[in-house]
Amino acid sequence: MSRIDTLTLFDAFRKTIQPPPPPAPCDRSNRNARIGILLKQRDLSLCPPSRKSSAVAATLSRFANSLTVETAFTVLAVAKQLKAKGKDVVELEIGDSPFESTSSAKAAGVAAINDNQTHYCPSPGLPEFRQAAAEFVRSEFDIPAGPENIVVGPGAKVFEQFFCEAFLNSGDGVLVFSPYFPTYVPNIQRRSAEIVFSPLRQPNAFRPEVAEIERFLSEHPSPKAIFLNTPHNPTGGVTTQQDLKDIADLIRGKDIAVFSDEPYCHMVWDGRHHSLLEQPGMMDQCVAAYTFSKSYSMSGWRLGFAVSAAPIADAIGKMINTTLSCTPPLVQQAGLNALKNDSQQRSEQMLKFREKVQLLTDGLNRLDGFHSLDPAATFYVFPRVVPICNEHKITSHGLAMYLLEGADDDFGIACLGGECFGEAGAGFLRFSCAEPNERLEQALAFIPTALERTDRIARYIEEHPQYRLEMPYPENQ
Repeated sequence: MSRIDTLTLFDAFRKTIQPPPPPAPCDRSNRNARIGILLKQRDLSLCPPSRKSSAVAATLSRFANSLTVETAFTVLAVAKQLKAKGKDVVELEIGDSPFESTSSAKAAGVAAINDNQTHYCPSPGLPEFRQAAAEFVRSEFDIPAGPENIVVGPGAKVFEQFFCEAFLNSGDGVLVFSPYFPTYVPNIQRRSAEIVFSPLRQPNAFRPEVAEIERFLSEHPSPKAIFLNTPHNPTGGVTTQQDLKDIADLIRGKDIAVFSDEPYCHMVWDGRHHSLLEQPGMMDQCVAAYTFSKSYSMSGWRLGFAVSAAPIADAIGKMINTTLSCTPPLVQQAGLNALKNDSQQRSEQMLKFREKVQLLTDGLNRLDGFHSLDPAATFYVFPRVVPICNEHKITSHGLAMYLLEGADDDFGIACLGGECFGEAGAGFLRFSCAEPNERLEQALAFIPTALERTDRIARYIEEHPQYRLEMPYPENQ
């Protein structure tokens, strides 16, 4: 019998009235921060809070007015606008695959439309999809799942929200390792929970420190949840199997829930992916999220699934029922066939991604002022650019936007500053290897030229003062 109380979970789900306002996060990347001190998160200039419109009579909620967005989509929009005006832009800003969706997925999706699978289906997912997903995680990752442990959704991101609704109440403490995926924060704040940030450091290969989890559990007055992302976006780091065992041993049997975000499970470049759900007892305390966007190049289909104990999956299924109704069955049929038939094509695409990552990492490390680890996973490269930022007195996201907008009238590179993923990412850039290899080489050739144009850098900062670096980044960062 599971230790999860279904009634308690459903009661937590029903309490959706929003207590005002969401607490500010507590950031461990500031050495002076302590768990009892809540620090205000730095605003991103590209993601300002929503503003009240004088034309709208009904005022927005405090949460709506404070909401920020995933910056990659904002930069994507800027890049598309520049391209529409004739500028040649190498797009390395968003984590999308450059490849076509896998063959069986496309064929099955078309067949499902022709077969009229265009109506409602069970909210937790098609029974045959849930069965296939359970077999998939059992065979690939040794996760002891059955169909009752699977719930289907439109991508993995939606499960961040449902996890928070399932487990968090006002004032609960949530540990988030920074840099972090940007949508974690608004989903936690939706529940008026308190965020505690713990920095991931380049010298430690961007692995989470178990000692930080121990400190969180002992010092926060109401610790309740941990967000774990492995393989990690944006750094390319991996939480090792030993790390996962240590985390499981630390939290097992405690009233602590873990959101394990695993979209890059097939992009581990040495060995195979390991999930916290492999560890004994973790099914009762963990929700793991998977997506078809990366492994099967199906980002536009919007398909993912979560794995957890049956009572937790049942509660999330109720949330799907009362919000989305269901995930389109034709999309599930496409994913089902990808799971069954497209593993070889998936592996071939992953090898191509690995080649791109190596090309970009090696090329960036040859440039003055760039230092990148060889990513252990994902298709992101996350170089440290502190010397460049300090020399030109520009923030890392300002440097990213300069490469896109200001370095040249006819050519640009779209990437992201590390602070788009939290303050611990400041002084880094994130590049997504989502272009053909020859375009990656063009970008590498352009960067030194762009950095030599000091007059353009100075003019760009003058025109965009929000990107002026007021205090130098620490050199030993």
